[in-house]
Amino acid sequence: MRELLVVDGANVVGSVPDGWWRDRRGAAERLRDLLLEHAERTGADVVLVVEGAARGVESVPGVRVESAAGSGDDHIVALVERAEQPVVVVTADRALRRRVGELGATCVGPRAVRR
Repeated sequence: MRELLVVDGANVVGSVPDGWWRDRRGAAERLRDLLLEHAERTGADVVLVVEGAARGVESVPGVRVESAAGSGDDHIVALVERAEQPVVVVTADRALRRRVGELGATCVGPRAVRR
């Protein structure tokens, strides 16, 4: 069974001080494109969760982008709860790692998907 990789977009984008705060949507689009390379290399199903100013980033074949209506963390937890396959969550957020870990997800940090 293919794993589901769920990416905390705000957390992963914010993990590198590259000026992302000037163009949050553009930063999320760059992350989406990087995740496409990861999906092609690993065969994982990839979901990028965005929130705030990054909402509205389009999905591309290989990476589904979901815009959280409220909290991105709550959206990620809901995805983990509904998943029917093994889930890996990409985030450095300790509280989110604890929440999804209690649901059986594995967690990795942003370096797992960033160059």
